[in-house]
Amino acid sequence: MNRAALADFLRARRTELRPEDVGLSAGARRRVAGLRRDEVAALAGMSTDYYVRLEQVRGPQPSEQMLAALARALRLSLDERDYLYRQAGHTAPARTPLDTHVAPALMRVLDRLENSPALVLSSLGETLLQNELSKALMGDHSRLTGPARSGVYRWFTDPAERELYPEADRARQSRAQVSGLRAAYGAAGERSRAGSLVRELRGVSEEFDAIWQTQVVAQRFEDHKTLIHPELGPIELDCQALFTEDQGQALLVLTAAPRTEAAAKLELLAVLGRERFPAESTARP
Repeated sequence: MNRAALADFLRARRTELRPEDVGLSAGARRRVAGLRRDEVAALAGMSTDYYVRLEQVRGPQPSEQMLAALARALRLSLDERDYLYRQAGHTAPARTPLDTHVAPALMRVLDRLENSPALVLSSLGETLLQNELSKALMGDHSRLTGPARSGVYRWFTDPAERELYPEADRARQSRAQVSGLRAAYGAAGERSRAGSLVRELRGVSEEFDAIWQTQVVAQRFEDHKTLIHPELGPIELDCQALFTEDQGQALLVLTAAPRTEAAAKLELLAVLGRERFPAESTARP
C-alpha cells in the first residue's frame, strides 16, 4: 500500500469536484473550492474520521468494499478506479460485463433527479445506486450483500419482494427477471457471477427453473408499471431506462404524469420517507 500516493490522489479528486457535481447544495459560504472531507465520507458511507486519516497518510488499508464506495463517491472513471485500488495495495477489479462500478455519466444524471425515483441496476439486477425517492418507494437495496444483492434472487426467494407489484403483474415480472438474467448470462458466461446465480436459483426455485428452460432472453423494462407502497397504495408510473454502451448497467427513472394522483403520491412520498422498509434484514454474507 502506497499511503502517500493514495492520500495525494484522494485530495486531488476531492478538490476537483464541486457540490453540484454530486447532487449537493453549495450553500452560502464554503471555505474550500471542492468537496469537504465530511461530504466525501458521507457519500461513501464511512466515518469522517476514517476518511480524514486516509488523506493524512495514517489510515489503515481500506478494504475493497471501501474502495468501491470511494470510487463512486468521487465519481472516478474506470482508469481512476483501478489506480485507486493499486495505490491501496489491492488488485484492480477485472473489467467484465458484470462490473459493478457505476459509470460517472449515469451518476451525473441521477444526481440531478430529485423529484423522480431513480436507480442504477447491474445486469444481474443489483441495485448499485439509488436516490432518496427511490429508497422511499422501493426500500434501500444498495447495501445488501451476497445473492440478496440481486433483485432476481430476491424475487424468487423472498415473498416480500413481490409485494411491490400487483398480483396480476407478478407472472410477467417473473418472466422479465429471468429473461434479463439470461441476457447477462449470455454476455458473461457460465463461469461468471451470472452463472453462479443461475445455478443457485435453479436449485431453490422451481418457478425460476421452469421459466429458465423456456429460453426467454431480453434486456428491457416495462414502459408503464404499477408499484404498491405500503402506506400510499398503488402508484402508476412510467419507466424509462438509459443503458451504458456495453449494456451492463441501466439507469431507471420512474415518473408520473403531471397533475395525476400518482404525481401527488410521489410528492407525499418525499415527505414520508422510507421508515417502513427494513431492507437490511434480507442481506446475508
